[in-house]
Amino acid sequence: MSDLFDFDIRKDQYAVMGNPIAHSKSPRIHTLFAEQTGQRLEYTAIQVDPGGFDSAVTHFDATGGKGLNITVPFKQEAWALVTERSERAERAGAVNTIKFEKNKMLGDNTDGVGLVNDLVNNNDIVLADKQILLMGAGGAARGVMAPLLQQQPARLVIVNRTPDKAVALADAFRDLGNTEGCGYPALQDQQFDIVINATAASLHGELPPLPDELLADNAICYDMMYGAKPTLFMQWASERGAAKVLDGLGMLVEQAAESFYVWRGVRPDSKAVIATLRQEIATSN
Repeated sequence: MSDLFDFDIRKDQYAVMGNPIAHSKSPRIHTLFAEQTGQRLEYTAIQVDPGGFDSAVTHFDATGGKGLNITVPFKQEAWALVTERSERAERAGAVNTIKFEKNKMLGDNTDGVGLVNDLVNNNDIVLADKQILLMGAGGAARGVMAPLLQQQPARLVIVNRTPDKAVALADAFRDLGNTEGCGYPALQDQQFDIVINATAASLHGELPPLPDELLADNAICYDMMYGAKPTLFMQWASERGAAKVLDGLGMLVEQAAESFYVWRGVRPDSKAVIATLRQEIATSN
């Protein structure tokens, strides 16, 4: 593992840990943030083998690391490992940002605020009083529930292939707003203003069984996944007349920007970085 921690000690050290991790754009994003804000830091990607997460984090801390981003499949392990959690991490049941401070390991979750910032600030989407459908009931969905409900939608419905999981997730956040959980057959004869895909279906070229009449007039569809080409869900949305169809690149940058702020106390210009990444993705394919 020693080669993974061969750092430039003159700069503050940050990293993302996950498995797999080679595809991660986090090092590029945080390098752009640092250049933009004049912060002296180095950000790397570290692949961690199953069963090795706790020791990898402890080693990173012991070698002077300042902070970590945590991605699949270690967010729940990070939640259990940290010594303190922010309120949003507590509610999410997952940690994607760790800040090392003296003898403390502070855990946060920036995924939900990243999604909301991308929707509201970057795309001028109003969530208040809207009918929102959230596809999926796993960690990605749980991480965005509280920030979405804080925008006071009229209703937030979670749909999942296993309805019981959707119902349980809705119940866990009912204190924050009007939530419901259901299976896909229950979507018949319902329409939504905003549909958010928090499943991994797009990664596998799959599409959940959505009714053709699901979208209300001027509906907005958002896939947390992203790539050089529109995902299958994004194609489905475009074919059914969605007014706006978005991928998750903006969410990725916005959650990173929130992590950067947690660590450095400086807010980078996320829109500029999103534009840079879109151009780089387009020209590399």
